[in-house]
Order: sequence, then C-alpha cells, then structure tokens
Amino acid sequence: MADTAPRPSFRLRSSEHRILLILGDLAASIASDFAAIYIWRYYLYYRLIEENPHLRLDHAWALVTLSVKVPLWFYLLPIGWLLLMVELYDPHIAASWPRTLRGIGIAAFIGIVFYSLIFIITEDPNALPRVGVGAFLVIASLLVLGWRAFYIRLYTAPGLMRHVLVVGAGKAGLALAQTFNKLNPPPFNLVGFIDDDPHKAKRTYEGFPVIASSRRLSRVVEDYHISDIAIAITGEIHGATFQAILDAQEHGVEVSRMSILYEEMAGRVPVHHLEADWMIRSFTDEMRVSRFYELVKRLMDLIGAAVGLLLFGISFPFILIATWIDTGFPIFYAQTRLGKGGQVFRIYKYRTMHQEAEADGEAKLASENDPRVTRVGNFLRKTRLDELPQFWNVLRGDMSLVGPRAERPELVAEFQKQIPFYRARLLVQPGLTGWAQINYGYVANVTETVVKLEYDLYYIKHRSLMMDIVIVLRTIGTVLSRKGR
Repeated sequence: MADTAPRPSFRLRSSEHRILLILGDLAASIASDFAAIYIWRYYLYYRLIEENPHLRLDHAWALVTLSVKVPLWFYLLPIGWLLLMVELYDPHIAASWPRTLRGIGIAAFIGIVFYSLIFIITEDPNALPRVGVGAFLVIASLLVLGWRAFYIRLYTAPGLMRHVLVVGAGKAGLALAQTFNKLNPPPFNLVGFIDDDPHKAKRTYEGFPVIASSRRLSRVVEDYHISDIAIAITGEIHGATFQAILDAQEHGVEVSRMSILYEEMAGRVPVHHLEADWMIRSFTDEMRVSRFYELVKRLMDLIGAAVGLLLFGISFPFILIATWIDTGFPIFYAQTRLGKGGQVFRIYKYRTMHQEAEADGEAKLASENDPRVTRVGNFLRKTRLDELPQFWNVLRGDMSLVGPRAERPELVAEFQKQIPFYRARLLVQPGLTGWAQINYGYVANVTETVVKLEYDLYYIKHRSLMMDIVIVLRTIGTVLSRKGR
C-alpha cells in the first residue's frame, strides 16, 4: 500500500541535527545567563531595600546596577553548560525523552557539585554569585528541557521524517534494515526494498517488504513519497536501474550508498559490506586532514600528557601500596604494541592481572569479568587509572590522546587475515581513548572485533577537533561514573 504521508520538504543529516542541537542549547543557555544576571541583581536590590527602607526604588536599582560587576567567567557559563551536555549531542540519544531528562539532570547536578567545590576552596566566597549560578542552572535546565521537548516532537514528526527506499534486498540491504530496527526512536521511515530477484518479490525481510523490481522504481518513488534512496547493491547496477535512480535524483530525491546511511545510523562503517574501492575513496579522497588539525591535536596531546603525568605522580603511592598488598610486585607491565604505520613501541600500564595471566606466552584478548584481573586491577580498569602510565607514551609521541586502541603485533597479524581492512587502523596514531572505546566494550572474539574495527574506521574517516573533544569529554564522564572497560 502506498504511503500517504507527503515527502518531507527538507532533510537533516546526523551532523546537521547535531549542529541544530548545539545552536538551540547555546541560545537557551545564553538567555539563561542574562536572566540569571537580572535575578542576581534583583536579589541584591531587594536586600538593599530591606536594609534601607527609606531609599528610593530607582536610586536603589541604579546603585545595584553600578556597583555590581559581573565577573567575566559568568558570561562563560553557557560554554560550560554545553560541555556538560556533551552526551546529548548524539541525535539518537537526543530523540529519547528519558535519556534527555537524565542527561539534563546529570548536567545540572555536576554543575552544582563543581561550583560547590570552588565555593569551598576559594579565598573570597563573596566574589562568587551563588544566587546567580543557582538561577542559571535552574533556568538553563528548564529552557533546554523545553527546547529539547520541541526538538523531539520535530525529530519524530511523521511529516518531517525522511522516507527511505533501499535498492537491493541482499546482505547489505538486510544489514541496513537490522541496524535500523535497533534504533529507538527511528531517525527516518524505512519504506522497504526494491529488488530484481523474482524469488524476493512481495516477500518481507526484517519487517520491510520488497515493494517491486527496479523497473517500477520511478513509480514507487512517487507513490511512497520517497525522499532518500540507499544503494545496497555491491555488484553491477543494470543500466535501466541506474537511469531510474538518476531520474529520481533529478526530481529531488537524495541518493547515497548503503555505507553512508549505515554510518549515519550506527556511527561506524559496515566492514563486511564495503565495495572493493572503498579504502581508496575513503582514505585518500575523503579523509584528508589539515596541518592545522594535526598541529592542534599534538598540542592537545602535550597538554593532556602534562595533566595525566601530574595525576600519575599524585596517585602513584596509593596504587603502589594497594597493588603490593593485593598481589605483590611488579606494579607496572610493559608490552610491545603497533603504532602509526606499523611502528613498534613499548606501552606502559599498571598491572591489573595476576602475574601468571599469560604464562604460556600466548596473547589473549581481555574480556568482561576476566578471571585473570585482580581486585585492585578491576578498580583500576573501571576508573581507567591503569592507563595513567601511558601518558608517557603520549608525551613521547608514540600515542595520542584520541585514536584506535594500540594493539599487539601478534593480534594484528592474526586479525588482518580474518577481517577486511583491519590494518587500516594503523593509518593514524593509537590513542588512550577513542570512538570505539567509548561506544563498545571488551571484545572476546573475531565478530566483536569487527564491530570495534567499524567504530575505529568511522573515527579515522570523520576525525576532527570537535570529535576529539567530544571523545575526551565522554571519556571523563566514563571515568567519573566508573564505567571503564
């Protein structure tokens, strides 16, 4: 049955949704900042009237306005609020009302805790306008909540959602549908498939019908008000099908490869469904980064390494004693890992496993609830404290703050035999944290390693300063919540 909903007049990609979210939150937080300044001044004005009842009201307001200087940092509160909201700039998370409520609540709580700590340790607490800060957090929470409620209505409105048609009901098309079914709420309407295989006609896959063959593509586009076509054909496309796709594109339908839509939905690339020339297109034409990015990234690494080594020095005596009491020496361990371009280097970490964890000398993947992990080691892993010594590798330039996980040479040699494009991870420096680390847990087999590789390749293809900052901030959140892996 044809779709009666009209074709959406405009379409937003994930990156555009993210920009829209940031701009909306920024506008709400700036408005909250100025409203908080007004409330703070009105509070001082009210106190001045109470203490001086004979003072004229206009004179009292003028005195407050002239005498109270708003500190510069107060105008930076909107930026701090955006940083606290960093988890909510994933469009899939932002479209979920429960996760939005939770995220805003956590942001406000962290803001209160952070301000309270500063208030306690500062030499002049009177210089910190607690009424203003409190008003900002309350107003920002309410305004952002209202804006996000409007966004969710907008995101899920049937008339504004894209109508996507998948050309090809083979393995690539089914992988796309499977990924779509895991998203709640869905980012668009997946209408169904077009496929020329007569055995698939009128059948349903992953809950979506094969509507027709490619000969009726133009008609299907009209009847179902298709806004987007995803090409999930890995082989040759017939001339008639190709022409029908071009005709649809001329009439305003957006055409993209299956891999692009998969990346948009999942935040990773579909390794098993990539064309043979994908590596050339993605890692030569599409992923070039500027020298400015490389320079700023290295500067971030140096600053991060300095902070990390300071934390290492502070925590070392306590970790030394705890590890010694728990399982004795050694405290550290070193392993050979592969860096950018396959360069070999030594990585340093706190020991978190028993001394005989790899007595046979065979490299093994760590797993969730790994029995080889010690009691202290489990705590160090959850808080990521076990990785503090690696800041020395970051300082040396062996590693970066953000990048794929540095892997052992023997595991790389084994995985590249079984997994397509696995060695592409070595195109960039490995990192202390990364897109794969914050989105996926431990891997215990080749299948799970493929998923983590998909996240790594997505990062390599799309890496930017903003993405690096988001990864670092989300990692800090992981450390504070003790969800390390």
